[in-house]
Amino acid sequence: MIDKKVSVDFLASLVSGEVEGDGGVLIKGFAPLDSAGSGEISFLVKAKDEKLLITSDASAFIVPLDVGKVDRKPRIRVKDPYLAVAIIHSYLLHEPFNGRGVHPKSYVGVNCILGKEITVAPMAVLGDRVTLGERVTIESGVVVGDDVTIGSDSTIKANVTVSCECIIGERVTIHSGTVIGSDGYGYSADERGVHLKRPQVGIVRIDDDVEIGANCAVDRAAYGTTWIKSGVKIDNLVQVAHNVVIGENSLIVAQVGLSGSTTLGRNVVMGGQSATTGHITLGDRVMVAARGAPHKDHAEGTVLGGVPAIPVRQWARACAVFAKLPELQKNVRKNSKALSRIKSSGKEE
Repeated sequence: MIDKKVSVDFLASLVSGEVEGDGGVLIKGFAPLDSAGSGEISFLVKAKDEKLLITSDASAFIVPLDVGKVDRKPRIRVKDPYLAVAIIHSYLLHEPFNGRGVHPKSYVGVNCILGKEITVAPMAVLGDRVTLGERVTIESGVVVGDDVTIGSDSTIKANVTVSCECIIGERVTIHSGTVIGSDGYGYSADERGVHLKRPQVGIVRIDDDVEIGANCAVDRAAYGTTWIKSGVKIDNLVQVAHNVVIGENSLIVAQVGLSGSTTLGRNVVMGGQSATTGHITLGDRVMVAARGAPHKDHAEGTVLGGVPAIPVRQWARACAVFAKLPELQKNVRKNSKALSRIKSSGKEE
């Protein structure tokens, strides 16, 4: 760990923040308000909680613009404290790449092209004709198939599998247990109902600045490409089926399932355990609430919920009615009996 100390003024310059107080105070790390100590910076999200600054031992704070002056410690005022924290904390933790080379207990196939400064850990396997850019880290237990390309500054965590011919861009992180390029789920049934496997001969393409969580599966295309575009962030335990396209900067939360040939536009958000049927398109900035399931195309900017997914306000009203169904059923039965008595008395007259 590098002993990094920088001034509050310098940190403010990273986030276009406004410094209040002594900008020369040196900061060496970040911690939450309740555990931060001397030399550390912390943050406050909401102005209504500003009294928490008084009891914190942090040396400086990142605060929203509307926080008042409640102590003498320096602070950095910003529009978005969460964003500022992400930038500053990442800077404080960053260390220059220290390439350790190819460990003798790893396996490297023939005709591979490897960057000058890389790390290939023990028990990693690189197939034939693999290309690694500069500052790539391949951790233990990783298996990289033949003809795979991995761009510079990418990290492949322990026990990941990247199958043959897949393409991974720069600054990509793939977490442990994930499989890239497994066969897509494609079968055809004969007249007896026996399922025959359809060959899956496409690839997976992952563009720059993508992060994929642990234990995910991204299937290769039946033909062509399963494509995860730049800036996409995928949580743990996500299934991406063959020929799916995920647009730039989309967020895919845990346990999402994307069926074959689903296309997502830019900045789409799929909530936890949501899913799509195959061969549909969700436009730019579509949001699907947790456990929602779109069954058809939806235009850009649509916010959806429910199964099958409908506009989220309509879904919320339906949920409110659903909670009252037992009471409504009771009233319907009561009214039905009353109506029957009225009809019976009318017949007797």
